[in-house]
Amino acid sequence: MQRQLNIFSKFLVLGFVGLISTAAFAQDGKMYPIEAPKEPRAIPLGTGGVADQPAQESWFRQWGDPMARNITKATLTPFLADPKKANGTTVIVAPGGGFMWLSMGNEGWEVAEALAARGINAFVLKYRLQPTADTLEAFEGQMNQRMADAGKAPDDKAPKRPRGDLTNQLQDAEAAYALITSRAKEWNVNVNKIGMMGFSAGARLTMATALESKKAKLAFISPIYGSMEAVEVPKNAPPLFAALAVDDFLFHGDIGLIKSWYNAKIPVELHLYQNGGHGFGLGNPDRTSNKWFDAYMHWLDVNGFLKP
Repeated sequence: MQRQLNIFSKFLVLGFVGLISTAAFAQDGKMYPIEAPKEPRAIPLGTGGVADQPAQESWFRQWGDPMARNITKATLTPFLADPKKANGTTVIVAPGGGFMWLSMGNEGWEVAEALAARGINAFVLKYRLQPTADTLEAFEGQMNQRMADAGKAPDDKAPKRPRGDLTNQLQDAEAAYALITSRAKEWNVNVNKIGMMGFSAGARLTMATALESKKAKLAFISPIYGSMEAVEVPKNAPPLFAALAVDDFLFHGDIGLIKSWYNAKIPVELHLYQNGGHGFGLGNPDRTSNKWFDAYMHWLDVNGFLKP
């Protein structure tokens, strides 16, 4: 998934993970193996392993973005706002990657840094993934096939594809929520203002947490370039902010999700941008989707989530 990158925000994150010396990374779309970055603040969630997962966690870089796969142990990394700026609002950030890999920089650390800079506590959830091939070459084939399958236009006559089992991932999200609430005083967290933001597959996990979890009581949710299929909305569903681009290869014109929230009379906002593709993270230069984060902050403010 090619995307133009905001180099300045990349440098911020690479400094955090100790990889700034590799800033001259290739931008040719190929996958390059890298050593696992240091994650000194990552907190193990203790949710267990992954069945039938023989391969060890490994990292690679594509389009400049550090990515992880074969994750068997979930972690949560805090990006706490400066206490002088902190307003108590907190966001669990779930990167995407088709549940086969995680875009840790573009859809994780960078987003968390941006939230913390605005006074919002952010926590990057590195959730467990489905097993993938031992070699990077074989994995690339699996990844390309997953994207090709996902990009096919839905056929009303064909049976719906199975959604997959998110038991592990949902447990990880619930454990993240429980950890944050247990340390709320220490981290300046208002337990009534904990939300979740997910990108692509992370958006699906965000939706599953909001719709299915009886343990995580999210105050707001933000699925970013996730599925727009209609869903059943419970009466206590949280306000929803969604953003995606028309030229996203996974978008086929369906905005049933928004209509579901609208029909349930729960606050909902959709930003459907002219361009930006899929995987734009905080935004791509010279694309209309580059402004979604500012719109998101305004939405949080109008809905009272940025008041101390």
